[in-house]
This record gives sequence, C-alpha cells and structure tokens, in this order.
Amino acid sequence: MDRTYILGEIKRTADANKGTPLGKRKFETETGIKEADWFGKYWSKWGDAVKEAGFLPNQLQRAYEDDILIAKFVDLIKDLGKYPARSDVRMRAHTHPGFPAAETFKRRGSKARFAERLVGYCRSHPGLEEVLRICEAEAVRSKPAMERGSDREDVYLIKSGRFYKIGRSNAPGRREWELGIKLPEKVHTIHTIRTDDPPGIEAYWHLRFKDKRRGGEWFDLDSRDVSAFKRRKFQ
Repeated sequence: MDRTYILGEIKRTADANKGTPLGKRKFETETGIKEADWFGKYWSKWGDAVKEAGFLPNQLQRAYEDDILIAKFVDLIKDLGKYPARSDVRMRAHTHPGFPAAETFKRRGSKARFAERLVGYCRSHPGLEEVLRICEAEAVRSKPAMERGSDREDVYLIKSGRFYKIGRSNAPGRREWELGIKLPEKVHTIHTIRTDDPPGIEAYWHLRFKDKRRGGEWFDLDSRDVSAFKRRKFQ
C-alpha cells in the first residue's frame, strides 16, 4: 500500500465527513488501512499524514480518541483488580477485538505519565475509587527513584478497615499499594508528615498512641487521634 493511495483515502473520507478528516481509528474502520500500513513507513504520527493530505490535524478528535483509550484501560483494571502488565494488555487485545495494542498505549508517554493521566480520568468520573487507588499507587511506583524522593522519608498514616498503621517510607503511595495487595480490606493513605527525622517522629507517634496499639505498627485510633496527626504537615 503506497503513500499516494493513503493520502487519497484521507481526502476521500474527509470529503464524505463534511471536510473534516477522520481520526486514526475511524479511518482504519472506514478504509481497512491499518496503522501498521503507514506508521514508521511514511509518517511517525497520524497528524503528519493529515497535514500532508492538506488538512489541519483534528485535535478534538485526538482528545476524543485518548479518552476512549483511557476508558478501555480503566475497564481492564476493573476486570483484573490490579494495574495491568504488558502481557495483560496483549492478552486483552487478542481476546477482545477493538482493544488497542500495547504499543498504542506506549506511544501515549512514559508509564508514570500514563498512570498520572489515568488518575486524572478516575478523579473526574464517579464510581472509580478502587481504580483510582490502583492508578495512584502505580503513578508513584513507576516514577524514577529521584522523583519519588528516595533520599527522604515521610511518616505516614494509612487506614485499613477500622485500624490505622503508622510507619515511614520514601514512597507512601507505593507502600499503600504494597499493603493493599496483602490485606483483605481496602487500604488508603490518610496523611503524611514531612520530616528530617523519620525514625524519631515515627517513634513519637508510636509512643503517643501506645495504649491504642493493636499489634506491630497498627493502632485503633479515634477521630481526635487522626485529627491530631493530620494537623502536622512538617515535624
């Protein structure tokens, strides 16, 4: 399939669409011309092909396609109950016609950046609290070590069921995710305290709530205890 034919099809389908070029996915559906037929051979992105055909790239269509892409990925997370590995994405694409290939998600940016976009999507769509928790943990986990603040620890307060855990970590979001896959009840971070003395501040709160300790770093706190911890931004 040559360049001239593809450009001709872009023009033809745009004319049939009242002068507006189709988005990449709709173009493939309408013409049977797949991304593999042009990507890396004639153009590095769909917008370049549209420009060469004499049109302005349809930015609204691209945003719409991105929302569909994210929605499909969110559905996969809901089905799996975890953040998908590359093999999970490939299996989904194999078993569900129309689900994007793993390479399509990869071209949306780094793993950390895509996870952050998923977080934004979940926060703006009610009913995705569990998916949001998974994506927030992945956004933290997938960042480079320096971005996670690997040289500085925070003291965190995490809740699971009726009990609270007080500990310290250089990546509280990742710690929440690690605990979440081990415990039967949902886990979420209540608050973190920035400090230049993590061991000392952790020990301070352990001592303060010693009468409410229920094992290890887990405590049976009431609302006043939680409020006292949350009042501290830095200690």
